[in-house]
Amino acid sequence: MSRLRTPAHPTYLGVVRASAWYDLAVTAGFATPWTYALVHDALSSCGSALGLGALPELDLWQTLFANLMGSVVVVWAVLRIVRPLPEHGLLDGIARTLFATWQAYALVHGASRLLWLFFGVEVAFGILQLAPWRWGRNADLVGNDAGTADARQ
Repeated sequence: MSRLRTPAHPTYLGVVRASAWYDLAVTAGFATPWTYALVHDALSSCGSALGLGALPELDLWQTLFANLMGSVVVVWAVLRIVRPLPEHGLLDGIARTLFATWQAYALVHGASRLLWLFFGVEVAFGILQLAPWRWGRNADLVGNDAGTADARQ
């Protein structure tokens, strides 16, 4: 088993950090009502210009939930940038699976096709962060094979 495929490999931690930088860049604008209004207008204009559909009109509830999501994702992203751990990749992969599921639900129910761009990134980072856990399930987090870990007990 190649150590490149284990969650403890530095390349994996680089993926964890890269996904965090993506999250920070994409969601920082969602964290406050003022920045979300700008992001909303920009996304809506972009969706209309590309023929993918505009966003629904901005309202207080939408802004509140966007701000809650943006705030949590920004904090989570900073943690993964400052201290990327294999477990952070696992949990982020699980979160991305949930996000992609709800994005797919929204797309099926008529959300702007602009959402496909975000959906694709969620799926890609989800696969990149979850697959090594499947491949490395017989290896512990420091890259030793399961037999060696069992022998120490």
